[in-house]
Amino acid sequence: MNIKSIIDYLKQKKGYELSGDYYANVAIWEAWWRGFYKPFHEFAEVNGNQRITRQLYTLKMAKKVCEDWASILLNEKTQIVIGDRNSSDFVQGPEDDAGTGGVFGSNGFWQNGNALIEKAFFSGTGAFVVKLKGMALSEDGAVVQDQETGIRIDYLTAMHIIPLTVEQGEITEVAFVSEVLRQGKKYLYLETHTLEDGGYVIANEYFSAQNDQMVPEPLPPNVAPKIRTGSTTPLFAIVSPNIVNNIKDHNGLGLSIYADAIDNLKGVDLAYNNFCRDFKLGGKKVFYSEALIKTDEKGQVVTPDDVMQQLFYSVGEDTIDENGNNRLVQEFNPSLRVAENKDGVQAQLDYLSFKCGLGTKHYQFNGGQIVTATQYSGDKQELIQNAAKHYIAVESALKRLVKAILWAGKEVLGLPVNPNAAVKVNFEDSYIIDKESERLRDLQEIRDGLMQKWEYRVKWKGEDEATAKSMVEADRSDNEWMGFGGGS
Repeated sequence: MNIKSIIDYLKQKKGYELSGDYYANVAIWEAWWRGFYKPFHEFAEVNGNQRITRQLYTLKMAKKVCEDWASILLNEKTQIVIGDRNSSDFVQGPEDDAGTGGVFGSNGFWQNGNALIEKAFFSGTGAFVVKLKGMALSEDGAVVQDQETGIRIDYLTAMHIIPLTVEQGEITEVAFVSEVLRQGKKYLYLETHTLEDGGYVIANEYFSAQNDQMVPEPLPPNVAPKIRTGSTTPLFAIVSPNIVNNIKDHNGLGLSIYADAIDNLKGVDLAYNNFCRDFKLGGKKVFYSEALIKTDEKGQVVTPDDVMQQLFYSVGEDTIDENGNNRLVQEFNPSLRVAENKDGVQAQLDYLSFKCGLGTKHYQFNGGQIVTATQYSGDKQELIQNAAKHYIAVESALKRLVKAILWAGKEVLGLPVNPNAAVKVNFEDSYIIDKESERLRDLQEIRDGLMQKWEYRVKWKGEDEATAKSMVEADRSDNEWMGFGGGS
């Protein structure tokens, strides 16, 4: 996909003053995520008059870093608690479905959402985009309620996001670009979200690419050219790593988690390449005297090992030189430098994990050394702090996504859901935090009167406030009926 062509179209046809320079950075980050950045990983060696192209061995750590952050920030144990039962059931299905029902379930949200966080952390920006499939519209493009309308979530990276308006660091108007394959032909789908007369207007356009030119095509069935939502609720949610972008003219897009660690990625691959090449070049080298070499009837050289020869005639020369070395057969055993190479790779991994916010000991190959739980938690303090910072950005995006889905449920499908329902995200961070200690502390705060029982249930059982209070009340009634004292 040529993002420059899209930007040129928006400048010429829509009058937007946009620059596509920033996407060159995204392309470099993507190449590292894929594990091969040609200017660095490809090099040439000269063997006599022959020039040979070779590639560095690589650990592909850029992708591993993003995978790890995605696993920490959005995983199968993350809970989204919506303070309204009908709304929660609509978004993620009944409680028994464990979040696999509703709109989330039909869109494979947990798997695709995790993948988007990984891609947002390499590209700097990701977007959840709510799309309404087969919706009914009035003649002027206004929304008409129809329960047959389908809700789809698209997951897009920075290369598919063109900010149009940015206010106080927040993207409020945006163009999304998608590649579509229909009957073997590639098309570009352009979807712009702009604010007009106090509400969002979504415009849809379709193009085929011919000789680097965008040629307008008819829209697919059930896709309206323009939708007037009449609402200030955006049908998209932007997520980025919660770090300040230090690149000029970034147009509101975010920064890759390893944007300032490219040299460290190079250091890892240089150390690993040296390790692998030492093994490749470290095989035993055996040198034979010409007296032991024969040629066959075709003139090809035959060494003693090729014929498994073990007995030889005397060659009629002194086989021992003045230093006592055997002139007939000499061997060379290069040093593999295993310990030095391991230390080199480990040092580079420490620098990389530090620069990417994971702490200096996130990637350790220490031979299974056992550490205590206290030491383990202490070593991860930097990771804990940075994870808490990124949680803010991810939680904000998830809340916006839920609000957009609930708006569609109420205003488009006409269902009894509440777009303004309270939304809380409970992140599963037991991997980096001692959850058991925190749970015991909360129980002590209940005994001390510093925390209510229903607050505990909301936090640890993922219940909404109303459900938690009803469960506490039911428990109190049972205790009183059985003759036990009820507590708060």
